[in-house]
Amino acid sequence: MTPRVVFITGAASGIGRATARLLAAAENDLVLMDLQGDGLCELADELSLSDGVTVVSIGGDVSDEADMDQAVHAVTSNWGRLDAVVVNAGINGVWAPIDDLTPEEWDRTIRINLRGTYLTINRTVPLLKKSGGGAIVVVASINGVRTFTNPGATAYSASKAAQVAMVQQLALELARHGIRINVVCPGAIDTNIAASSQIRHREQTEIPVVWPDGSVPITGGEPGRAEDVARIIGFLLSDASAHMTGSPIFVDGGQGLLR
Repeated sequence: MTPRVVFITGAASGIGRATARLLAAAENDLVLMDLQGDGLCELADELSLSDGVTVVSIGGDVSDEADMDQAVHAVTSNWGRLDAVVVNAGINGVWAPIDDLTPEEWDRTIRINLRGTYLTINRTVPLLKKSGGGAIVVVASINGVRTFTNPGATAYSASKAAQVAMVQQLALELARHGIRINVVCPGAIDTNIAASSQIRHREQTEIPVVWPDGSVPITGGEPGRAEDVARIIGFLLSDASAHMTGSPIFVDGGQGLLR
């Protein structure tokens, strides 16, 4: 891949961290954003050791306009251009029966997952247009798109389905500017996103079924790795996917076909 300036949200851990490492290894310059300040600084220090790579880290909330403006300012002040964006920040939030899910819990999940996606794209598209085009990858999920079996995950599933709809809508809008936008839909991946989860009254929403042994067929039931998703993101940002836009890519080891 030709070295580029790439902006990654949710970069401190999981899929974002693995993507940052992969792109740094390909000598891309990076702007990394995350609420996890310590983890973010540690990653930036690690990647800055790579020859020919400049890494800037910004602590902040993707759903906050001032924080996002600060991140965009870091891009313009350091490079004056932007070539690619990875919209990765998100939470599981609260999974609970719909009549037990509070408006505040609903709003937090939608704010981070959906408003954060909107705001990231809203603020970075002008820079991509100025650069003459580029690529955006949004990280969604199989939940709300291919599977609906996580009990109480209404807000999460709604936010992930909306991300896919946004990508497909924007693919046509942005094509005239030479901007491609695609979406990856991971299944179970070995990350720490569960730390942002709260499951309440699961027994009231779970459907009693017996699944075949192994919920991820290709790995014998084991979750995928963040690196599995990062490699697909790297492909979607590269010229190898130059004729792809508006496409959802499932990275789930067949899990969504089973459940």
